[in-house]
Order: sequence, then structure tokens, then C-alpha cells
Amino acid sequence: MCLTCAEAVIGAVDIDPRFLGTGLDTRALSHLRARHPGLAWHSTLDLRGTRDLLRRSRILDGNGVCQHLRVPAVQVQPSH
Repeated sequence: MCLTCAEAVIGAVDIDPRFLGTGLDTRALSHLRARHPGLAWHSTLDLRGTRDLLRRSRILDGNGVCQHLRVPAVQVQPSH
């Protein structure tokens, strides 16, 4: 979360398979938003099922996230 910019990023959603289709994922995101009102929520997730959930929850993609929450790309050093 970046309280300076009033933004937050969701980097992972993990629901046990036995709870899929129960609405637990939607309720969990609703609870998160209720606990942190006034934040613009983003996500870096790009799986089909997750995209549907995030769209229903009005969570933005990670492209517009503030500079404080951007994770720099990890550079891989070639091995010799």
C-alpha cells in the first residue's frame, strides 16, 4: 500500500480449490476494500479467472500503479 498516493496492489490471490465457486474470493476482496477505504486498488495478476474476479471487483490492472509501488525488474546476471 502507498498511503501517499492512496493506492494498493494485489500481487496474489490464492483460494483453496474446495472453496472455488463459493464466492469466497469476491467476499475476501470486498472485505479488503472495506478495511482500507479510499484506496485505488490495482493488480499485477493476468490469469483468465483472476481477471474476471478483478473486473467484477473493479480492481485496476497494475499498469497505472504509482511509482512507489512499482517493483523494479530483476536483472539476471549471465553465468560464466
